[in-house]
Amino acid sequence: MLHINDLTYRIDDRLLFDKATAALSDGWKTGFVGRNGAGKSTLFRLIKGDAAPEGGEISLRKGRRLGALAQEAPAGPESLLDTVIAHDGERASLIARAENETDPERIAEIHTRLADIDAHSAEARAAAILAGLGFNVEEQARACADFSGGWRMRVALAGLLFAAPDLMLLDEPTNYLDIEGAMWLETFIRRFPYSVIVVSHDRDFLNRCATHILALEDRKLSVHAGGYDAYVRRRTEARAQALATRAKLDAQRRHMQAFVDRFRAKASKAKQAQSRLKAIERLADVAPPSEFGVAPFTFKDPKPMAPPVVRLVDADLGYADGAPVLRKLNMRIDQDDRIVILGANGQGKSTLVKTISGRLALLDGDIFKHKKLKIAYFSQHQTDELSPALSAYEHVRKKRPDATEAEARSLAAQLGFGADLADTKVAAMSGGEKARLLLGLIGIDAPHMMILDEPTNHLDIESREALADALNAYSGAVLLITHDAHLAELVGERLWLVNDGAVTTFEGDLDDYRNFVLDLRRTDRGARKPSAEIAVRPAERQSSARAREMLAPLKKDADKHESRIEELNGVLARLDAALAAPDLYARDVARATKLQRERAALVDAIEAAEEAWLIALERYETAKSGESEPA
Repeated sequence: MLHINDLTYRIDDRLLFDKATAALSDGWKTGFVGRNGAGKSTLFRLIKGDAAPEGGEISLRKGRRLGALAQEAPAGPESLLDTVIAHDGERASLIARAENETDPERIAEIHTRLADIDAHSAEARAAAILAGLGFNVEEQARACADFSGGWRMRVALAGLLFAAPDLMLLDEPTNYLDIEGAMWLETFIRRFPYSVIVVSHDRDFLNRCATHILALEDRKLSVHAGGYDAYVRRRTEARAQALATRAKLDAQRRHMQAFVDRFRAKASKAKQAQSRLKAIERLADVAPPSEFGVAPFTFKDPKPMAPPVVRLVDADLGYADGAPVLRKLNMRIDQDDRIVILGANGQGKSTLVKTISGRLALLDGDIFKHKKLKIAYFSQHQTDELSPALSAYEHVRKKRPDATEAEARSLAAQLGFGADLADTKVAAMSGGEKARLLLGLIGIDAPHMMILDEPTNHLDIESREALADALNAYSGAVLLITHDAHLAELVGERLWLVNDGAVTTFEGDLDDYRNFVLDLRRTDRGARKPSAEIAVRPAERQSSARAREMLAPLKKDADKHESRIEELNGVLARLDAALAAPDLYARDVARATKLQRERAALVDAIEAAEEAWLIALERYETAKSGESEPA
């Protein structure tokens, strides 16, 4: 259906596509992946015809309709429902013609076509899409102008989904959605009868809805069957194979070159040496595979505090007296808590974390905080608070005015801004770089609690994995609001559900919550209270929560033994280097003997540590798989 042949395109002097080729078939749900800045949005512009390729061509099968999300959100006086329905241009045109047509035969043709495109169910279909994206019946009747930009972008997305083009281009659609909306969208895409290309850095989203992956790497395009995890497995296997092939060829070259160097000057071997030289030239070269690593995130560990660090007592939260968003909250947060906050947009998630962080005053009740408590707060909108004219290095200097230049640059490098990026002004940074800088700055003072409200909107998949690693290594409390279910699974140990003016503990995992949300979607929206549903969830949900609590210390124990092994191996490497000194035995026999005894003892210690690690790892894996612990 879509063919990309030998595509070449550059922006200024930067080559984005170099004879890139790919072909996508009808009905495919294609996840489009690549590092930030690789050119994914540029390819969408080329497909839409908003830019012309430097070389090659992009062709869409004749008669296929192309649809993409509008850059600007609708903001007129029309209702949400009317705005969405208006995206079906053919229906609107046919209805207008039917009102003005006088020829009976043509009127019959128009109504036949209206029936073919299911025009009479348009209002119901548009309402269902809006409901799936979080708009209730009352909101659907309100004007677009009444809503904020993020909500209006949801309306634009609803209009595109309603228009149902033959090929739909979606560029990070979940950035405008909560986790509930993202769950609904992945179900919609799976059932969509036509073709979709979706740019997303949400790993679980791609695994659930993509039938194929289109990968942009090294200015080339490649297509892979299956979801994102299947693509990563194949990429890892291909990388290992390329490394093995390259190592084998390098060994062949060294062997042949050694022969040439040894016998080039001998007349009897000169012909064979020349033959080997030609063979070396004929050996195929295998390019080294690309590196996919990203700079790690670093959050300094705080000093321990006695629990709880925050406690709410009969607290009413909101923005106006007499109109609380959340009522009579009684809850506590300890320093080792990892809490994911769930709930549809508009239910009060941000109200909750703004109050805990001190950005919003209580309406009633009490909030108690440890007197030395330091809270770091990240919101997706806070990146606008960075100074556009300052660089990462200059932002670090503002945080650390007494630091020397070397110390400030070292600290900027720890945040992921090395020599090549430290002096780049914020105005020239990508969205991902701004998010990385802000996350680094808020964690620089070793806060006791990190509150993160949608931290991943501009981060690619590798950066999201790095963020999860850093949060899991961090010893303070974490409160996380995210539409990225994979990040929530990696980081969260407790789930709080914000709904209907209350905050309750959800005794289950993200899969339980997914099933819960989808079950609600299948019923009349809002007819059942989540709190009632939670109360009657099956016992295995509580078992799942207890299992997660049990796994944490087992994993920590396994990690401790693994770190010990690495430490001992480091000592062994230093001992081996000392023993390899060419004059050691001639210079100091007693020291050499002592080092040998230490090495033997160290090898025994490493073996014991490895055995302890294997036992700890087996316990962790056994508990994780749900089996009973071996005797």
